[in-house]
Amino acid sequence: MDPLSDVFALLKVRSVLSGRLEGSGSWALRFPPYRHVKFGGVIEGARWIWIEGSGEAVKLTPGDFYLLADGHPYVFASDPDAPVGDGVQVFADHVCADGVVRYGQGETRTVGASGRFEFDDDMSGLLLDLLPPQIIIRGDSPQARPLRAALELIGFETEALRPGAAAMAGSLANIALVSILRAYLATAEASSGWLGALTDPRTGLALKLMHGDVARRWKVEDLASRVGMSRTRFAEDFKARVGVPPLEYLIRWRMALARNALTTGRDTLGTITQAIGYESETAFNLAFKKRFGESPGRFRARARSMPDRGGEGAPELMAEAAMGAFSSTA
Repeated sequence: MDPLSDVFALLKVRSVLSGRLEGSGSWALRFPPYRHVKFGGVIEGARWIWIEGSGEAVKLTPGDFYLLADGHPYVFASDPDAPVGDGVQVFADHVCADGVVRYGQGETRTVGASGRFEFDDDMSGLLLDLLPPQIIIRGDSPQARPLRAALELIGFETEALRPGAAAMAGSLANIALVSILRAYLATAEASSGWLGALTDPRTGLALKLMHGDVARRWKVEDLASRVGMSRTRFAEDFKARVGVPPLEYLIRWRMALARNALTTGRDTLGTITQAIGYESETAFNLAFKKRFGESPGRFRARARSMPDRGGEGAPELMAEAAMGAFSSTA
């Protein structure tokens, strides 16, 4: 798999296409803090969106998508100057038998659908640390072509209750998420950081090589040669784009994989050691303990002693490990 797919595989994305709002007249609705990621698209009319405290309202038109990733309260509005109401209460009070929320009075009409993504085992740091607070993808941009198709299906699925709605909703939400990130990666805004590095021909190739053969004992000169750069130039460019040197990145990714295997799987320490490229269990133990402050065996024992999922792991441990393994400050 490519690096972005690898990260998604560890995140175990849980998605919900949760609501369709058909608003009329002048209104503004505030929504409270949320976990992980919110997304949505505008089907008809125009609406405004802003993150509370940001001071900047963005106008969305039909075909536009947004993604919010900082967990802060936010506001939707047909009129940015309208009094702000309680979005949760409005949704509860105005949801109709067909699942559509219809709110407000007047000629102005705006229709949109929204949803959320949460990540199993609270491994949100693997992705959320890489995202800006807000991403806007314009419907008329070349990168939005798959999103336009997804929005048509989302509009169809949310306008009425149909058999198999839950299955369709999850699939459409996942398509929307990947399409939004792809569109974002194709813009100049994504030129910095890990996400931006994926689109760079040389740094992106180095990341694919490491993810594609994580057990290989990579050397900086090997990677530099494979991407057609000198060792020094490659090391400097990789660190500038990704935030850490190449082999430090590889160590962190290996530790993320090890943590996932220890928490959710039954592989022996020897099997995990070989799978992520360490010469011996001793070397793996030392690397893991340096990163997380305890041995792999102790980490696994703690995970299995907690009741979550019948002893198959604990979200608290996954969060500790994910942040320690993959964050740029680890």
